[in-house]
Amino acid sequence: METTIRRLPDAELEVMQAIWACEPPVARTDINAILKDSHPMALTTLLTVLTRLSEKGFVQIQKDGRSARYIPMIARQDYLAQQSRCFVQKVCGGSLPAFAAALCDSGLTKEELALLRELLERGAL
Repeated sequence: METTIRRLPDAELEVMQAIWACEPPVARTDINAILKDSHPMALTTLLTVLTRLSEKGFVQIQKDGRSARYIPMIARQDYLAQQSRCFVQKVCGGSLPAFAAALCDSGLTKEELALLRELLERGAL
């Protein structure tokens, strides 16, 4: 039976992206450093988001004295694969041609589309 990975709200996804970008276990300061320019958060907000991610099973909190480190429990690739399947089902009605047409109309460059075609043909996706 396949496990469904729930879709994360934007703020939680931004924090997970920062966690995935680091070598685990990840310190809050490392997460904050990644987010500070693109998605700055107050310390209390970041801690709240990390607690929510823990409650949802996305991260494990590893206490280290008065500080904590965070370990991703769901791989980035697994999350992306699940959300892609959900997108094709929900938005495109399960139709791969509709998904492909939407992808082509999404503003991807000819080079990006050529790379996608090459990856598909090589079976690298």
